Amino acid sequence: MILEASKLSLKIALISTLITIILSFILALFISKGNRKRDKLIEGFISFPLFFPPSVLGYILLILLGKNGILGRILAIYGIEIIFTWKAGVIACVLVSLPMAYQCIKAGFLEIDREHIEAAFEMGATKLEMCRYVFFPLIRKNIGAGVVLSFGRSFGEFGATLMIAGNIPGKTQTIPMAIYYAVERGDNHSANILLIIVTCISFTVMWCYNHYWLNNNPKQRDRS
Repeated sequence: MILEASKLSLKIALISTLITIILSFILALFISKGNRKRDKLIEGFISFPLFFPPSVLGYILLILLGKNGILGRILAIYGIEIIFTWKAGVIACVLVSLPMAYQCIKAGFLEIDREHIEAAFEMGATKLEMCRYVFFPLIRKNIGAGVVLSFGRSFGEFGATLMIAGNIPGKTQTIPMAIYYAVERGDNHSANILLIIVTCISFTVMWCYNHYWLNNNPKQRDRS
């Protein structure tokens, strides 16, 4: 149970973090050049999960992706099952971590000097080359901070994942769920081992976050 829950938690956290960062980069790039009213509407949807308890968000996903849901019926046509699979956990983690990653990357875009962009365009750079040689190097620390925050949020996700993925040992049971149900069963030995694993990973995530924050914040770096 311990090994399976740990492997599944890392799998879901890594996949959801990759998806979250890609979406955040695309959204931040798109919104930074768009119409203000449209931007506010899109950002409202992105920030939506921040104002909902995870269990409520999970219930909404359950309604949408369930067999009788709008999206669930469409997926069923193609034989795709989401509910009560590890894929559902990935979807839940992406939604709850997207607002934080997006804000990190958006802050990086806002700090980019327009002269860099104009110079790249004058030199004939394509959009792909702009992303590779201008945007990525200039906001790499923001992306790094977004990765750390997304991974940490996804790794500790419980409420939304429980609602949409369930708690199936070896299939959808992540470390937070395993700890909860181990304590509920009185299995303190397993809960303590999982606690040690979570503590080690959490401290690693915190260190990475502080590292990126200190390197990306001159004032904070001077104080240290």
